[in-house]
Amino acid sequence: MILEANHPPPSASPIQSQTVVPPPPGSTQPRETWGGKYEFLLSCLGYCVGLGNVWRFPYLCYRNGGGVFLIPYAIMLLFTGLPLFLMELSLGQYGAAGPISVWKCCPLLKGIGIGMLLVSSLVSLYYNVIIAWTFYYLGMSFQSPLPWSCEAQQNAHLCQAQNASLGNASRISASEAFWNEQVLGVVHSSGLGDPGAVRWPLALCLLLAWLVIFLCILRGIHSSGKVVYFTATFPYLVIVVLIIRGATLEGSIDGVRFYLSTDWSRLHSAQVWNDAASQIFYSLGIGFGGLLSMASYNKFDNNVIRDTLVIAIGNCCTSFFAGFAIFSILGHMAWRKKVPVGEVADTGPGLAFVAYPEALALLPGSTFWSVLFFLMLFTLGIDTLFGNMEGITTAVIDEFPSLRDFKRKALFLGGLCFTFYLLGLLLITEGGIYWFTLLDAYSTSFGLIIIVLFMCLGVAFFYGVNQFCQDIVDMICLCPPWCSKLVLYFKACWVAVTPGLLLFILFYIFLDLSSTTLHYGPYQYPRWGEALGVCLGVVTCIQIPLWAGVALCKESGTLADRFRKAIRPLNSWRTTSGRDLSHHVIDVPYTVNLTDHDFTGAWPPQGSSEA
Repeated sequence: MILEANHPPPSASPIQSQTVVPPPPGSTQPRETWGGKYEFLLSCLGYCVGLGNVWRFPYLCYRNGGGVFLIPYAIMLLFTGLPLFLMELSLGQYGAAGPISVWKCCPLLKGIGIGMLLVSSLVSLYYNVIIAWTFYYLGMSFQSPLPWSCEAQQNAHLCQAQNASLGNASRISASEAFWNEQVLGVVHSSGLGDPGAVRWPLALCLLLAWLVIFLCILRGIHSSGKVVYFTATFPYLVIVVLIIRGATLEGSIDGVRFYLSTDWSRLHSAQVWNDAASQIFYSLGIGFGGLLSMASYNKFDNNVIRDTLVIAIGNCCTSFFAGFAIFSILGHMAWRKKVPVGEVADTGPGLAFVAYPEALALLPGSTFWSVLFFLMLFTLGIDTLFGNMEGITTAVIDEFPSLRDFKRKALFLGGLCFTFYLLGLLLITEGGIYWFTLLDAYSTSFGLIIIVLFMCLGVAFFYGVNQFCQDIVDMICLCPPWCSKLVLYFKACWVAVTPGLLLFILFYIFLDLSSTTLHYGPYQYPRWGEALGVCLGVVTCIQIPLWAGVALCKESGTLADRFRKAIRPLNSWRTTSGRDLSHHVIDVPYTVNLTDHDFTGAWPPQGSSEA
């Protein structure tokens, strides 16, 4: 609205229009965007396809009825995995903000973002230790014979003893002895309270691992987005090669048969459904903040529903096909050792660093296969760590935009990686595997489920499921019509089905915590150790009520008024949505010159016009 006086002085210029204010010096750099849609797809696929696809899914599959396990697995994907995956991607892409800043859409739930940040930090702390183990094994793989094989001179007595007493569980294999004695040094520790000395070869490997992470994420998605062209595709090449090699080995069919053996009665077990839901949940990386952060660098009109389907289904198919590569080789090892496949099958680090290396050592050209396998583990792990670290850095940098300056960002990332390295030294002591297992068991336990449950309920009922669906439609308005129709299906899941399944998972986690004790091999954790693990889970999820209290205290009025204000999106929420609003908002400075005439008579002046 412009007010114009009847007789302005000639020298007066009521409004100096078309003047543009230059950005203030030292202003923060604009937010990055992906160089292309394939960078985002490969980054998310590499983030989701991690070590769990190789060392956990095949084990769960044979333990829970073989091929029958795929039924609850697919159902949980449809009703838990896909809806939560889409929710996290949509939040990030629409808000163009990290895990903390994105909750401008509902300030009451800011604690969800803080919780995601803590979970990602805990996971990154111990996940890079796996990369350090992988580096160590990769370096050792260039030796011939392999140091964990029976051909190695130092293992001759172990292999002779094992061959002399097949089936005696007290006899350990050469690969198990190498893992426990030379790599971990766990034989020198009595438990959680006796960490012992740092394993300096592993300390160097851990330092190298954090240096690689630092260099790859230093320039943000412009550097990591290029790295994933190799790290996200190389594991598929290795899996195909291992499947082809495994198919040519004696006994491989027994391993595959064991992997896919069908037991329909297992569908009646609630534990099978819980395992399926947990595997879907963790393998997709939901609730860590990595997906949300990577999606925040998308263009506003990116087809988020297409990306959800491609990434989530691609991740699950990778898990299934990786099982053939694992069990074909393990089947050959069982045939060579003349034992059932079940005796050589394992999960977690036991599969990746004991059972599978032992199987590879039996193959002709074992050095080549070992190098190939550990390179695959490295690329699987590094991609997942990219996503976790992206979640951490994006959350912090969005809260403190001045860190987008390259020098400040380099100092921040350097300090962050070095801090993680120092904290990770505890995990590579002689008793470090006990601390590793503790972090692995509790950092992504009930705390993570509670965080995601509140994210789902908060978006559906506080922000509003109708508004959220409209936000998605706004983003995909240029996409094929079938994308918009799928929004109705996801809407039903967010309101009822998905929260119900999350409560089911949460119930089983608490049931498991109360009925079983944590152990590593024969070692049973003390009560104080389990209590410490529970505290880790509590610290992550207690951020939700703490920051909700802070949000309520910032408002005024009655408690009901404060609550209504705290769930209302901030004014800055819409301006962070990634849309170009420059043609709607013009910042125009102006000057108004007043004379004595302006202070006499009635206001507004006679004959003034309003435009």
